[in-house]
Amino acid sequence: MTLLRERVKDAAIGVAVADEPADLQAFLKPGCAAAIWRRQALKGVQAWIDAIDLDRLPQGRIILSRDRVRQTVTELCESARTPLTPEREQLIGDITALSEIFADLMQARALRLRLQAVTSNACRKFHVDAITARLVCTYRGTGTQYGISTDGSDPSRIFTVPTGARILLRGSLWPEKPACGLLHRSPPIEGTGETRFVLVLDPIFDAEDPE
Repeated sequence: MTLLRERVKDAAIGVAVADEPADLQAFLKPGCAAAIWRRQALKGVQAWIDAIDLDRLPQGRIILSRDRVRQTVTELCESARTPLTPEREQLIGDITALSEIFADLMQARALRLRLQAVTSNACRKFHVDAITARLVCTYRGTGTQYGISTDGSDPSRIFTVPTGARILLRGSLWPEKPACGLLHRSPPIEGTGETRFVLVLDPIFDAEDPE
């Protein structure tokens, strides 16, 4: 695991780069604005994800207990009539594993899960989400873009997370103050013909009866 740092107004802003799930513990340390798990795209699955029709990609938004992720994603695949192939099962397994790792890291009993196919300029402005933390994995298309800014303007240096890698981002509700100044956005793709397929996970700490 390495920790990249950018100095902004005498504050060292860290972005952890993890090679193993255990390295993601760096995300919880003071001064770490984000963590990137730089795993490659799913071997043998990427071509399948890139080629599948848009309306066959599983999509949905739901708050659920961590032990229901596999069943729920399977049901989303069934609803979208995602072809029943070994690649589909690998995708479901990967989403399930990511959910378990993220829930363990955040000590969350429930998650807000979003699977979305994106063809427009959704969230194209740099921002910080009004949440505690978030995991984003772009399975298809251009990954999340991020950079450091302390005055609300767009970052002068913009980085793009590789397809298939994961980024953990702190939100405005993260308890550490002052805010880290790391902003992110969905890359602008409208008019390019590109489709992004994105997984987003948020920890839920106060859900009484998640599905």
